[in-house]
Amino acid sequence: MRQIIQSTIIAVVSAVATFFLIQNNQMVQPIQPQPSANTVLVKEYTEPAVSKTSAFPSDFISTSKRVTNAVVNITTYTDSGYPRANGSGVVYSNDGYIITNNHVVEGSDWMEVTLSDKRKYRAKKIGSDRTTDLALIKIDVNGLEAISIGNSDLVQVGEWVLAVGNPFNLTSTVTAGIVSAKGRNLNIIDETYSIESFIQTDAVVNPGNSGGALVNTRGELVGINTAILSETGGYEGYSFAIPSNLVRKVVRDFKDYGEVRRAVLGVVIGEVDGNLAKRLDLPFVGGVYISEVNPNSSASNAGLRTGDIIVGINNKKISTVPELQEQVAQYRPGDNIDLRYYRNGRTYDLKDVTLKGISSSISYRR
Repeated sequence: MRQIIQSTIIAVVSAVATFFLIQNNQMVQPIQPQPSANTVLVKEYTEPAVSKTSAFPSDFISTSKRVTNAVVNITTYTDSGYPRANGSGVVYSNDGYIITNNHVVEGSDWMEVTLSDKRKYRAKKIGSDRTTDLALIKIDVNGLEAISIGNSDLVQVGEWVLAVGNPFNLTSTVTAGIVSAKGRNLNIIDETYSIESFIQTDAVVNPGNSGGALVNTRGELVGINTAILSETGGYEGYSFAIPSNLVRKVVRDFKDYGEVRRAVLGVVIGEVDGNLAKRLDLPFVGGVYISEVNPNSSASNAGLRTGDIIVGINNKKISTVPELQEQVAQYRPGDNIDLRYYRNGRTYDLKDVTLKGISSSISYRR
């Protein structure tokens, strides 16, 4: 009987204690730590929505069928008719516009395009640009199956992708891999204003794949395959593609003007690494450091100064020089962007910064 009474008393006391504890937790609101002015710059931007293609697909058959008809073989010739080079291209529109690399068609006297159904057409160059290594050519035919262009900003590291092209002149070759990294700069384009912000993959890419398609598992173009990193000249696990968002802008320029209209900020820039962050007593490592602002440039007119650190453009976080160059390169002179920068412990937003062209404002990496 005594044990029963003791157990009853313990149960009652526990219930009462639990009741008051719950009531106390309901009345007392937890205090959320407030970010300081020094940390707000890296916490306000939200990451882009994750592409829903990263899960391991059951197969790549349907995607391959959709894409292979939109990828062509390109053979370039000398004036004497001697084959000069082979590469790949991607059908941009059903009336014969085809995207490829500049290095595929550069220096050729004429070009021949072979479609996936073996039809052959002579092609003419619409525009080419060495700073992005992109070119647009056209064949006189209608009713082609054009590729769907995706948003390369949504591509995630680890996402499955397919590379489609014509390695070693083998037509309609499909390989699979994942996105290994984004924003890679290889310094392979030897131009003052070159744009290198490659998507790195481990999909097998070999000579002849240049100008071909890198697609997600929905069959959307997310990049133009451009280069491999190799000590032997063959594939070693590192291939690189130009992001589709940059491709889209450059192709529009080719169609509208026959050339690329480049917008720049007009600054000399560099990476913010650990040593620079320590020297400047920064609370973060990342962003793009401005070491010089050109007079009468877009940056100068907007009020940017030497020592400022660019950390965002149009609600997209900027961590590296390639990321900054890729974002700015998607705009034409006269376009406006929103820009976020860090100065003396605080973060500032600039609205409607008007971009100028290369002829009136210089921007490059030192």
